Amino acid sequence: MKFLNTLKNIWKIEELRDRLLTTLLFVAVFRFGSFVVLPGIDPASLTGLQQQTSEGIMSLLDMFTGGAFSNASVFGLGIMPYISASIVIQLLGMAIPYFQKLSREGESGRRKMNQYTRFLTVAILLLQGPAFLANLSAQGVALPAGFWFRFSSVILLAAGSMFTLWLGERITDKGIGNGISMIILIGIIARFPQALVQEFLSRFETAAGGLIMFLVEIVLLLAVTIFAIMLVQGTRKVPVQYAKRVIGNKQYGGARQYLPLKVNAAGVMPIIFAQAIMFVPLVFMRFSTTGGASPFWQAITNIDGFWYNLIYAFLIIVFTYFYTAITINPVQMAEDMKRNGGFIPGVKPGKKTADYIDDVMSRITLPGSFFLAFVAIMPVFAKMIGITTGFSQFFGGTSLLILVGVVLDTLQQIESHLLMRHYDGLLKSGRIKGRTGSIAAY
Repeated sequence: MKFLNTLKNIWKIEELRDRLLTTLLFVAVFRFGSFVVLPGIDPASLTGLQQQTSEGIMSLLDMFTGGAFSNASVFGLGIMPYISASIVIQLLGMAIPYFQKLSREGESGRRKMNQYTRFLTVAILLLQGPAFLANLSAQGVALPAGFWFRFSSVILLAAGSMFTLWLGERITDKGIGNGISMIILIGIIARFPQALVQEFLSRFETAAGGLIMFLVEIVLLLAVTIFAIMLVQGTRKVPVQYAKRVIGNKQYGGARQYLPLKVNAAGVMPIIFAQAIMFVPLVFMRFSTTGGASPFWQAITNIDGFWYNLIYAFLIIVFTYFYTAITINPVQMAEDMKRNGGFIPGVKPGKKTADYIDDVMSRITLPGSFFLAFVAIMPVFAKMIGITTGFSQFFGGTSLLILVGVVLDTLQQIESHLLMRHYDGLLKSGRIKGRTGSIAAY
């Protein structure tokens, strides 16, 4: 009954209703575009490509595009080139003075960096387009001869990815949640029903007791999901004391509050960044099968292998620290706290407070990054106990962490609209803490 009342309340709020409907519209456009095949390609000849993307690292790439890659769609290159470009620009923001200056210029600097990111995205797309077509030919897809087909197909692929980026930005501005993450989430959810059915059927094709094993897998999946939610929502509360101030006839401050520092302040972005880096070898291999590749390329593109998962986990740990350093500014937090008459008991305001916050963040980010890396490589362990490739991707890994992070973030925004208009939230006990919750909530 409470759930139905919540749905009614959501529908009553005109702004929230319009945002949800707008989000559904853009998601429908994205899903429709993932089935629009490149002109000149026969969809019946894509059997080899779909077989290639059914397992291995290519299955992850296909998942990020919502199946558009295996369909040879105009959205086949997906959103990952933009994420790769974002990584490069953010790294330049830490290494090159010009980009450092832009990052400190506020909104105008952010617009310029976004513009550079888009230019770099187009350059990456123009490089990946011919590689995509080369892979189609390697998988037995008959491509029309001539320069015009290849030129027009590369332009269509680049335009399709930029249109996907535009859809994500419109979801962010006009809809609910982070649009780029929402696009990736939809691609993941689209794969779940098929993976669930395949796992269910595979259990009955083996030995007796298949139903029991399937139920055990579902319970295990729920347990991993709960662990992922705890990882996303976990916080370390730092007490903040506010000094009493009397302005006129009113007294302000004097109460103790808490500064919630998240164990995983970076959210799912380290997972997405690390996965984007792991896709880079595919460009050098021209999206071909690993049969003719060197042992080195085979090792770092085998998602079940030791070296792939070691590098993947290392990148997640590095990007967790990197993204946390970008999103959290202890100096700014200390200055805001001092300006509002607040201080951490036993710590001097100013630089000492900033150092204390930075030290706390470093200590809680270390275990958070290791737990994040462990959850990311859990699909490998799921395969070891006999779970199919498609279903194992939801036992942790990129799929589950993005799903949990984006869903919590979206629910948090919906709940904020409800509470702002004095309706009950989505949960009776406590507020939903999404991955983009305010760190400086003091």
